[in-house]
Amino acid sequence: MINLARVKRGMYFDSITLMKLARALSQMEGVAEASAVMATPANLQLLAEAGLSPMAGLTAEAGSNDVLLIVRASAETYGVAALESAEALLLDSTAEGTVHRAGEGASDYQPRSLEEARRMYEQASIAVISVPGMYAALEARVALQAGLHVFLFSDNVSLADEVALKRLGAQRELLVMGPDCGTALLNGVGLGFANVVPAGPIGIVGASGTGMQQVMCLLAEAGYGISQAIGCGGRDLSADVGGATTLQGLRLLQADEQTRVIVLVSKPPAAEVAELVLTAATSGNKPVVAAFIGADVSRWRELYTGKISFAHTLTEAARMASALCANATQTDSTLRAPLGPDKAEPGVALDARQHIQQPPYIAALFSGGTLCDEALHIWGEQIAPVYSNVPLKPQWMWHEAETQEGHYALDMGADEYTRGRPHPMIDPEARLSYLRAAASDPLVGVILLDIVLGYCAHPHPASIYAPLIQESLRTASQAGRRLNYVISLCGTARDPQGLTIQVTLLREAGAEIYTSNAEAAARCLALIHEARA
Repeated sequence: MINLARVKRGMYFDSITLMKLARALSQMEGVAEASAVMATPANLQLLAEAGLSPMAGLTAEAGSNDVLLIVRASAETYGVAALESAEALLLDSTAEGTVHRAGEGASDYQPRSLEEARRMYEQASIAVISVPGMYAALEARVALQAGLHVFLFSDNVSLADEVALKRLGAQRELLVMGPDCGTALLNGVGLGFANVVPAGPIGIVGASGTGMQQVMCLLAEAGYGISQAIGCGGRDLSADVGGATTLQGLRLLQADEQTRVIVLVSKPPAAEVAELVLTAATSGNKPVVAAFIGADVSRWRELYTGKISFAHTLTEAARMASALCANATQTDSTLRAPLGPDKAEPGVALDARQHIQQPPYIAALFSGGTLCDEALHIWGEQIAPVYSNVPLKPQWMWHEAETQEGHYALDMGADEYTRGRPHPMIDPEARLSYLRAAASDPLVGVILLDIVLGYCAHPHPASIYAPLIQESLRTASQAGRRLNYVISLCGTARDPQGLTIQVTLLREAGAEIYTSNAEAAARCLALIHEARA
């Protein structure tokens, strides 16, 4: 095998375009592996770790503003042919944005800068920004100065830049959703990872993309629609940022005629910021549900009793919001209804003397950070320790280079897993290698996966996961090993992937399907309990 590479200097393409290009190259004759990335230091390190360096054919070092094309081929002729094909595909992609003069295909013209786009589309009110973090803050500032709200999908934006951008946005009465904002639904238009949900009376402000998606999908399943869903970025409720976008979002929803109930979604916020937000939430006349997943809300429950309903899980938040919309009179303590027939309820108890380092283990591989966090808190101390890259305790940190025996739950949408590669909701390839490892581990008895449907997500995830699930269950059975798959499926009947199709294929492969992440996590506890009984 030989590694060949070429550099396209001074060019930028988003990760989805580069992912499609790499897939096309991988399918060419004689090519064992291919990659197309921006040549950042982090990406170069990942290529080295993947065995794609050293590379033949480089005449000079590639830099962060260059596209790097790499193929591992069985012979040089195959590699050269693949690289030439890659250059042609990139040329075609670039040609789509060729400048046309007025009267010469002007309707096909693609603006090459935000300022140019603003001049072309004077009616626009929001800019969607998805460029490398080092450029994202500058583009967001340009958008704000042009009078546009900002949906900042980009990650790796510094905390200082986020604070400055949100301060500028507040001065201009403009929203800065992000950075690292995965989801929003504004006036019926989904941004980022968004599900197809009906319009309705429930508004959401969230510092969690998948958390918002889970609540929206569960509400849609229950027959309730969304007025607006405003994403804030994961750091918005930190002490440094101070809940800037959350506070703006609350004010907008309180003034919105379509919104009757407001839901707040976040991982544990800074205490002083939470009280600022909760106080603002009570200033309006609309009922509010707060889902601060993993936070101790006992003090806030006392302070805001009768004014705010506090949910322990995203599923509970959806139930509370739908009950409030139905003019229910239940308090938040009586809204914790059973999860339905044949469904495990959060809080399945295990004997504390049996839980330490005792197989079978749970291996949970998440694409949604808040879904991972919710599962970790549901499991709590019952099966501790649960190793993770987002652990409940520092001593439970997952270390890739070390062999750790026990339960684990990985947030594979975190920066360390998405740097230089698409998010696992878009491309499951990185998660598949971890899935294969878990499926072949004789100590693992339960595998939990979240699969998130909707726009921007993989067009047919079941076609990728179902064959692997079926094959690994067959192999485990032949070895006399009990293996269970539990799927936390976040989606709606109107999503482009087809919820029914996904459920049918995954269930036929042998997986148990739950549309509630909390129920899926609880089911894992029950399966571990059954295996040890």
